[in-house]
Amino acid sequence: MCRSIKTLRPPVLPEQATEDDIHAAALQYVRKVSGFRAPAAHNREVFDHAVEAIAEATAQLLGGLEVRGAASRAS
Repeated sequence: MCRSIKTLRPPVLPEQATEDDIHAAALQYVRKVSGFRAPAAHNREVFDHAVEAIAEATAQLLGGLEVRGAASRAS
C-alpha cells in the first residue's frame, strides 16, 4: 500500500491520533486508489466525499480497537 500512510494506533503512535492525522491518512489512501494527487474540478466533489468517508471510518476503527497492553504501558 502507500508508504505515506502511517499506523495510527498505539503503540506505534503513542498518543491519540488527531483529526489531522486521520484526514492525512484518508487523503493519501484516496490519492493512491484514484491515481490522482489532486482531482480535476469535475471530480473534486466525489474525491472530497471519499476522503471524508474514509476519515470517518478510520476514526470509528481507531475508537473501537482494543490494543492489549496499551494501558499498562501508559502507566
